[in-house]
Amino acid sequence: MSDSAAHIESSTLALLALRCPRCHEGKLFSHSALHLTKFTEMPAECPVCGQTYEPEPGFYFGAMYISFGFAVGTFAIVGILLYYLFGDPPTWVYVVVVAAITVVSTPLVFRYSRALMLYLFGGTRYDATRAARRAR
Repeated sequence: MSDSAAHIESSTLALLALRCPRCHEGKLFSHSALHLTKFTEMPAECPVCGQTYEPEPGFYFGAMYISFGFAVGTFAIVGILLYYLFGDPPTWVYVVVVAAITVVSTPLVFRYSRALMLYLFGGTRYDATRAARRAR
């Protein structure tokens, strides 16, 4: 195996680790999700294999629909949990809790929406031969 301990065989695990869809080694984002002013920054291409991270201009506009799906899921799950665990609290509790969770989870939702968009619609698949060549 190469010097990089970040090689991942499974595409699902590589997606969850926010790695390049072609080599599963290069990071999709330049900074930590905790770096609140730079959590959105992505390199133009994979630092390991050179795969471009933006297949076409405006490609990531579609990630807004994925983010919307995450938001609807968050609203539904939080609403159900609040209803059953806290006995249907006042409306303001729902609003405050959902808003707080949405704000706190924004960096992760942003990143996973983009990663899903790239993995599902980017037209790139994992290249195991590339990883085998690097391992030699």
